[in-house]
Amino acid sequence: MLTRKEQAELRSELFRHLDGIVTVPVAFALHEKGVTQALLDAEEVTVDELAHQFNANAGYLNVALRVLASQGWMSYEVDNTTAEVRCRVNDQSREAFSHLGVLKDVVALMKLSGRHHPRKFSQEAFAAMEPLCERYQAGFGLSDGRIGKQVLKHIEGALIGPTIVHLGMGGMFHKYFMEASFRADEYHEHPESFYKLLSFLAHLGWFNERNGTFQFTDRGLFFARRAPAYGVTVSYSPMLRQVDELIFGDAARIREVKAGEEEQHVDRAMNVWGSGGAHSTYFKKVDEILIEVFNRPINDQPKGVLDMGCGNGAFLEHVFEVIEQRTLRGQMLDEHPLFLVGADYNEAALKITRGNLIKADIWAKVVWGDIGRPDVLAHELSENYGIDLNALLNVRTFLDHNRIWSEPETRTPDRLSSSTGAFAHRGELISNNRVEDNLLEHFKKWQPYVDRFGLLVIELHTVPPGVTAANLGRTPATAYDATHGFSDQYIVEPDVFLRVAAEAGLHAVPEYMNRYPDTDYTTVTVNLFRGKR
Repeated sequence: MLTRKEQAELRSELFRHLDGIVTVPVAFALHEKGVTQALLDAEEVTVDELAHQFNANAGYLNVALRVLASQGWMSYEVDNTTAEVRCRVNDQSREAFSHLGVLKDVVALMKLSGRHHPRKFSQEAFAAMEPLCERYQAGFGLSDGRIGKQVLKHIEGALIGPTIVHLGMGGMFHKYFMEASFRADEYHEHPESFYKLLSFLAHLGWFNERNGTFQFTDRGLFFARRAPAYGVTVSYSPMLRQVDELIFGDAARIREVKAGEEEQHVDRAMNVWGSGGAHSTYFKKVDEILIEVFNRPINDQPKGVLDMGCGNGAFLEHVFEVIEQRTLRGQMLDEHPLFLVGADYNEAALKITRGNLIKADIWAKVVWGDIGRPDVLAHELSENYGIDLNALLNVRTFLDHNRIWSEPETRTPDRLSSSTGAFAHRGELISNNRVEDNLLEHFKKWQPYVDRFGLLVIELHTVPPGVTAANLGRTPATAYDATHGFSDQYIVEPDVFLRVAAEAGLHAVPEYMNRYPDTDYTTVTVNLFRGKR
């Protein structure tokens, strides 16, 4: 049984693994192109100057440099008055950059893996991974100092992060395997290769091995049970394999998807799997709010709930169960039916939602909806179902930052963002002032439809790179910033999110405000927004 201190230490390793999954390909791309050497030579330079020097896409170059800063390897300063981003070397830069060449074969393995089924191990991948595992055990030739150990932990994350997810989604962490001993030939069609992989994990302390039989250690169980925590970051591997192209090549190509085609930048099934396992803590807080809302006098309750971005319908199903089983409203559903709406931009998701809700015997309307066009959704509900969108409690999880970019129709003349974020659209650098104006317009579109019963939001946030660098091992912020920055998503700091919402007339109810963690490196918040009354 792990002590609380041991669990905290392993959680720190997990966060450093996530750092490595994104930092390895990003740092190597900058090293290989000569950007890190140019930084050392110049000592101080702007992102625009580097973009011009290397004919790079400034938006994604900015995201990449912020990753290095979040790992403590350089200084990164945003001047929102001039929209200028300035990079400076620091006392860690030279040593850190000197280690980046060793990442070459690790990045090559990542790219090789992209030619195979994303959730299956191939003989070719086994063969490529084996010498890297041996080099890892020998320390990869890195220095034994703090930065050398940091880079080695990055390599460990890049090697085992995808492995953990593949094993988790493939059933390796089923209760049977986690509680009993097993042999490689019980699980894989290539037992000799799989044995070598298990032996590497045994070297990391995951398994005890005896005569070719493996059994999980407490350390191994810790990581196995948290496999979904790796899932969201690893799901962006298709994009991370092409990060050099994003920064220095055709930035838009990876996002050019025809109707009916699957996304190229993310493994969506893996993303959903990872999200479902990682978000349960925040859903508990949402449950508390739902219970309070639907325990009010019936005339003070919303007629139902709208889940914008309903995905596979699981969250809407959960919302119904909470209300039915744990609130006063649940005792009067015959007299006061609960109107449930699932809306999503993705037609495939709508089909899955309908099927899952029918299977769960839950009556709900499932409709197409764009988070950027609440007016269209309101018209659909009113015309076809006689429901006022403002009569519903609107709920969404990790969605507002994933709105489709549009240039703000109105620019605030004296806007001076306080965000340190790095934002892009198809490679173009988007200033933080423009992002705030875009977020303001987004909230204003929703304000008329949520001012009565509210907008219940779980949202992801960025962390200033200096704060992240000072708290390595305590936060997954580097991974979030990289995956979302390169995929044109707009995560801002919690205070920026709240301030812009208030500008739009949406005010967070104080008693429902929650931050995770409640520190200066908060990455997730739960809020109920309402109009001022």
